[in-house]
Amino acid sequence: MELKSLFLRPLPQGVIERLHRMRLQATALRYSNDLIRLGQLFKTDKWGEHWYLRHYETHFRSIRGKRLNLLEIGVGGYGDTTKGGDSLRMWKAYFRHSNIFGVDIYDKRQFEEKRIKIFQGSQVDQAFLQDMVDQIGGVDIVIDDGSHMNAHVIRTFEILFPLLRRDGIYVIEDTQTSYWPGYGGSSSDLSHPGTIMGYFTSLPHSINYEEILRSNYSPTEFDRNIVAMHFYHNLIFICKGDNAEGSNRIHRNYMSDRFILEGIDDHLSSNASVQPYRREVS
Repeated sequence: MELKSLFLRPLPQGVIERLHRMRLQATALRYSNDLIRLGQLFKTDKWGEHWYLRHYETHFRSIRGKRLNLLEIGVGGYGDTTKGGDSLRMWKAYFRHSNIFGVDIYDKRQFEEKRIKIFQGSQVDQAFLQDMVDQIGGVDIVIDDGSHMNAHVIRTFEILFPLLRRDGIYVIEDTQTSYWPGYGGSSSDLSHPGTIMGYFTSLPHSINYEEILRSNYSPTEFDRNIVAMHFYHNLIFICKGDNAEGSNRIHRNYMSDRFILEGIDDHLSSNASVQPYRREVS
């Protein structure tokens, strides 16, 4: 009778949750190459509430088999320390040979498991972020799904992008807060440099910095290291690499060619064989 009552006794909640996670991990093995299916399985808001995972698959599909360090800012669940970790587990299932790291202002370390480590701290604390990256040993992918405050997103990028490894990818989610005053955004001044979109839409100029005519110019960190940017609905991808292809016409941001300095019309007057591209408007 005592043995029977032992088996009928309800399992502790912690044991039930661990068994549930084990079942999810076993099921995830069947869909490890399908990020959207994994997002649905782990109930992350990156698919359904948002539609980010199709873009993540585009950028991550070719590197998912590598040994990488992925850092996601924001573990989920806000101040409820019993909730969170859904996307970390999704990334773990998708990047089967990588280590997954999370950071949150709240203590979410209870969601740590094999290949998942969680730090507690502020996403705008430079000393904390530097120490964290040192502990990790370098980061290949950063995903900012943190506070979504405009000032925080910009400051975090300015701290972490220089620490991102070469050929790394930096992702910013929920950029719609760029337009929301409650998050420090603006719907009236769309180019304001203090907003997410105002700030990041200025950075594509860095990709072409070698073509811009300005004397005695010293390239910035972003000039030298941003090689591509991709803008999607509420989502930005920034690719890091060696941005030093050079220009085919100018050297060190200086050019004396009349074609560039004086304009195409003056150049055509002395060279009738050159036909400019002109788009006809009907």
